[in-house]
Amino acid sequence: MNAKLSLTLLSAALGLGAPALAAPTLSAQSIIVNPVQTDLNVKVWTDRDSSGASTPAYRPGEKIRLFTSVNQDAYVYLFNVDPQGQVDLILPNRYQGGANFLKANTVKAFPSAGDPFTFDIAAPYGVNKVLALASRSPLNLDQIATFKSQNSFASVTVSGQQGLAQALSIVVTPVPQNSWVTDTAFYAVAAPAAAAPLRTAPVAAQPAPTPRTAQALSVTVQPKAPASPWGSAREWSTVVANQADLRALHDRYAAFLRAEGYTLTELKSKSSEVTSEYRRANGGKAELKVKRKGNRVEVKVERK
Repeated sequence: MNAKLSLTLLSAALGLGAPALAAPTLSAQSIIVNPVQTDLNVKVWTDRDSSGASTPAYRPGEKIRLFTSVNQDAYVYLFNVDPQGQVDLILPNRYQGGANFLKANTVKAFPSAGDPFTFDIAAPYGVNKVLALASRSPLNLDQIATFKSQNSFASVTVSGQQGLAQALSIVVTPVPQNSWVTDTAFYAVAAPAAAAPLRTAPVAAQPAPTPRTAQALSVTVQPKAPASPWGSAREWSTVVANQADLRALHDRYAAFLRAEGYTLTELKSKSSEVTSEYRRANGGKAELKVKRKGNRVEVKVERK
């Protein structure tokens, strides 16, 4: 079993003495671990290792798919940390429908069928870690990542496993300790196979050069996401035929708001109504309301 090193990052960052709550821990096999028992569970794995326990190898130019699932309804955040400490936020992003909310006992793929992007393997060579953080309530990642208007994937402001662990330790502080959990998967970027030497005399092996500016997980974006049905209107509404799954209808329109740079800040779900609020880095706010009225469903969007 790997020895765990307790993080004292929270107390140091907040200028406090010994913390009253158990601090998240850091281990060699993961990035951040909840020391408190919880019945929430999250799993993450790659398309070459469904167990999530091995370290499958990929070569530059190959594509990779990632999968995650939860045993309870939860918000899931996925991060990739490459061998040089580059951190990429995989989820949430502006292309995936349904934001980062996962229903219990369902599997979500990245990318999934129909998504307009692929994850492509690139140097540096070595082992990458994919962290899945699940929480029963949304987390505020403002200090970790920001969505710029021209990008559909966030720009991450932290680097390295330690930096990510420190930032996440602060992010999870406001939520109940038993309401979040993590899991980690691994994959390796392997150097291209070298040609057989022409001479038989032993030659010292030379390590393959590792570009310092490359990222192990690059994103190839295909067609542009479709424009929102409300265009430039500040207030917009429509009525559709009654649908049993209000959440699925809500998520369809929420994807348009995310494509415009809005980040989910609050979600309220009832049997007859789903309401969500959003904000944007430039200070803009938006509200989406999906409400059942008789045999119809009304969808309203208001942007401020």
